[in-house]
Amino acid sequence: MERVISVIPNHKLHLHTTHSWEFMDFSPGKIRPQEEGNIVIGFLDSGIWPESESFNDEGMSPPPAKWKGKCHNITCNNKIIGARYYNKFKSPRDAIGHGTHTSSTAAGREVDGASFLGLAKGTATGGVPNARIAVYKVCWDMLGCSNADILAAFDDAIADGVDILSMSLGSDDPQPFFDDALAIGAFHAMKRGVLSSASAGNSGPSPATASNLAPWMLTVAASSMDRKFISQVVLGNGEIYPGIAVNSFKLNGTSFPLVWAGDVANYSGGNGLLNAKNCLPGSLNSNKIAGKIVLCNSVLGDYTGVVMANGLGAIVSFPIPFLIDIALSYPLPATQVKTGDGDAILEYIRTTENPIGTILVGETWKDIMAPYVASFSSRGPNRLNPEILKPDITAPGLDILAAWSPVASPSGSPFDTRKVKFNVISGTSMSCPHASAVAAYVKALHPNWSPAAIKSAIMTTANVMDPRKNDDHEFAYGAGHINPLAVTNPGLVYNASEADYIHFLCKQGYNTSTLKQITGESNASCDGVVPGRAWDLNYPTFGVAVEDGQSVNATFTRTVTNVASTNSTYRVTVQMSSSVNVEVHPKKLSFSTVGEKKTFTVKVSGPKMVEQPIQSGTIVWKDGVHVVRSPLVVYTITTNSMTTSPFRPTERIRFGANSINWNMHF
Repeated sequence: MERVISVIPNHKLHLHTTHSWEFMDFSPGKIRPQEEGNIVIGFLDSGIWPESESFNDEGMSPPPAKWKGKCHNITCNNKIIGARYYNKFKSPRDAIGHGTHTSSTAAGREVDGASFLGLAKGTATGGVPNARIAVYKVCWDMLGCSNADILAAFDDAIADGVDILSMSLGSDDPQPFFDDALAIGAFHAMKRGVLSSASAGNSGPSPATASNLAPWMLTVAASSMDRKFISQVVLGNGEIYPGIAVNSFKLNGTSFPLVWAGDVANYSGGNGLLNAKNCLPGSLNSNKIAGKIVLCNSVLGDYTGVVMANGLGAIVSFPIPFLIDIALSYPLPATQVKTGDGDAILEYIRTTENPIGTILVGETWKDIMAPYVASFSSRGPNRLNPEILKPDITAPGLDILAAWSPVASPSGSPFDTRKVKFNVISGTSMSCPHASAVAAYVKALHPNWSPAAIKSAIMTTANVMDPRKNDDHEFAYGAGHINPLAVTNPGLVYNASEADYIHFLCKQGYNTSTLKQITGESNASCDGVVPGRAWDLNYPTFGVAVEDGQSVNATFTRTVTNVASTNSTYRVTVQMSSSVNVEVHPKKLSFSTVGEKKTFTVKVSGPKMVEQPIQSGTIVWKDGVHVVRSPLVVYTITTNSMTTSPFRPTERIRFGANSINWNMHF
């Protein structure tokens, strides 16, 4: 076209490996090492690989005097200062990589030249690289994470002296809090001043799938950053199709024969078209695919079937469009293309006498749409307590590169013999340690703040997410995208104590017996408390769940504490759709001292609602310096929409359900 001056490639981008912190404009090490070094983050996970460069202790002082933890069967240092295991396998070592990845994401030291086999090469670092790490291995590859081990780990972590707990694990089926080991453990941690940061789960984008729903926990969704991993398909006819994958295999541009998996079924092995097109193990005829690239139609899988049949590579065409944002790793040259592109590749195979193609080695492209919530990230509303908005916050959880265990397959396939020091994976397991690091950062600068105050600071300073990119709005991202730059100076905080949470539980219908199962205290009582809505819990967000066909009528009571200037006046602004009326009283809050508290009420009213999707609004307090922002959501529910299945005493919590890898079918 005459108006086009030139066309240049726009896809190759070289960024720092731990790009998530750079994406948030946060430079780790903003506070003095001795302040950061006073903070201990405890990880309930699959263990750790202590020899990783991310856990070197060069220049670090001895552990803080408060520390009482132990190291079992590994050699700790001034970085890893605690390592315990639970179960019969006598080692806290990480055999699957998950715990090594999460702990280095939060608190790994700087490592130059880190990459995944050359992809995304740069400097790796955690958010608080001088903080200490304590590991509590409660998760095992085939056994999952048992409630008994989790509760024992909570007891040890609290007694050891951790400051923040990071838990990239959860149940797909949230139970009442008195039957939820994570909720119970987190409650006891809260009593001792320890905030528990937990992943929201990977059951999205279906609604009401979020886990870790207790209001005393920080529940973290997963979102993207402005880097994605691309591996392109080049056909013999010159057509090029971009695919998403973490592909380190180099075919050097050489073309190989292409086949569709549905045409090469292993019928003699009892497999038909369905198994074959999904490239399941044993489903493909090795005589027909040896040395060829296979087009597969599958949602998630390890494509071991292609490897077992001596296939050279795989092109994955997802029939579910929303899963195309996940860059997965495979044990062979492979990439994932959009369904339409997969159809075009299939048409080329069927209409060409000798179809050929190749898969290019991976590269990084800039994602200008970021941030948006990942398709897999579990959504609200809250199945147990609809008035408590969950998840609380979102943080980077797509394509995160961090340290890895060298004895763990980078793709999870038993046929993958590659050994790596760093790996790229996705999940709310990856977003959770980002939030844990930010919580540790706040704790380092404000050691006397309560868990609720730290959580409030993270939520009310969050960056606003674009609802046009996230159809589920606050059910996807909660208060917004975590903003490490603003968390230490929030202006006002919504504080809450053990007594406040007990009152909340009583309002939810808990009695003295069930209350004791959570608090562990025989004197805890619900006497005099009338069950009702959770609108008076001092939470940083506002949720109005209206029963279908009923009118909107809710009154919230909130108390904010001044943690900034001695003389300040905050004025409120409200944004909400015209069909819902919101009144805040008073409209101005004046503070003369730090620590002073002020109470206000929010009245929400509106007409009857029938099958009303989420309506989003905000309540914002400003003093000219600070912006204290809280989401307000109104939506309808049906009487049976928030039910949960009966508790199973033998239930095991599955950490892998909160991390995405191509072969993980948890």
